[in-house]
Amino acid sequence: MKLNNGLLYVFSFVFLLCSLNVKAQVKKDEVLLAIDQMAGYVSTVLLDEEGKSRCDYNLTEGRWYPYEVPWHTGQAVYSLLAAYKQTGKKAYLDAAIKGGNFWASLEIKDHPVMKGMVAGVHGDALGDEFIVFATISDGTPGIYELSRVTKDKRYAQVATNAAAWMLKNMYYAEKGVCYDNIDAKTGEVLKEYSPFWKQKDKKDQKLFDVSRPNTEGWLFKDAYEFSGDKKFRDAYINLCNSLLEKQGPEGVWMQFMPNFVEEKSFHPRFSLWYAESLIQAYKLTQDKKYLEGAAKTARAFVKAQQKDGTIFYDNYMSDRQPDKGSVTGSAVALAGIVWIELSKYGYKEFDGNIERSAQWLVNNRYAQDHPDPNLRGAVLETRTRFRKGKVWLTNRDIGTSFGLRFLVDYMNFHAQ
Repeated sequence: MKLNNGLLYVFSFVFLLCSLNVKAQVKKDEVLLAIDQMAGYVSTVLLDEEGKSRCDYNLTEGRWYPYEVPWHTGQAVYSLLAAYKQTGKKAYLDAAIKGGNFWASLEIKDHPVMKGMVAGVHGDALGDEFIVFATISDGTPGIYELSRVTKDKRYAQVATNAAAWMLKNMYYAEKGVCYDNIDAKTGEVLKEYSPFWKQKDKKDQKLFDVSRPNTEGWLFKDAYEFSGDKKFRDAYINLCNSLLEKQGPEGVWMQFMPNFVEEKSFHPRFSLWYAESLIQAYKLTQDKKYLEGAAKTARAFVKAQQKDGTIFYDNYMSDRQPDKGSVTGSAVALAGIVWIELSKYGYKEFDGNIERSAQWLVNNRYAQDHPDPNLRGAVLETRTRFRKGKVWLTNRDIGTSFGLRFLVDYMNFHAQ
């Protein structure tokens, strides 16, 4: 049987769509409504009277718990600035400024060792005893963006002062890593012991147990572009080169926690943060090796994303199924942010996953008339743990912060 040219064209087009895994674009009105509702939630519920993020909402208690407040607050600020630029609503800028003022207030001014550093305590299981590198660095993109939007250099200066302290005290250039933790009382950088391994009772800790490349938030890149100080640029490129050297063939970094090589499990955001930082390295250098590294990670998360767009908290490099008790909206969004950036540079293989993430984030939000006002408009971001003799079921703020960023990127992506 011979096909006429018209039918051949139709079949070829359908085959192409299937091969690209392309899904229908989400309607513009739906996305704009979601952006407005999510930004309203971040500005009026997630940020408290001081301007700091409330972080984790315990669903059974109806109570908020702090968790790495500086980075959660910085991400909320980042998302609000994206929403402000998209909608022009000053209320979102005002809320971002309030968050930035809180963040800047964390600058340490009178400690004999840590002057200029930021009090980025981890909270949660580590309490207030330890300051964590990534707790600070992954909050800084929003802080630098706030200075760019408001033209107020104060926010970026606080972040750059912290970057200078960390570069001087936590950066190990020869190994391409930065130490993770500081004793919050003494200012001592922990180079032989990480409290993160306390639960696993790991006594014999090596370098990669207490340090990582730590490029989350691309702090040193932003510090270089703000200050013009080349030492920040050199460190950033060195750390990104270290990322490429240490990246596994599967596209993630299994040797660094919170990935766990013994369990073959990888965290839903950790490697994506590194991929995002590699894209920033490309923007700085125009060297495509960084895009290739980011694309390897992006492909790992294509495999992690379910057919309906869901990404779960615990994912595995084996045949083991992900833990379905924790649905991670922030990973759906952050993977989408990375996929969009790569697609803009020609990696069209991710376009179908971008659409999956967009549809998922529009669909998986708490209703505006939800009985609990702490949840109205929030993106689904559940985390189930076991603490204090009971199930600790939370909905986390970061699903909405990352989701808001993604949907603004998604609007701009389709506007090009």
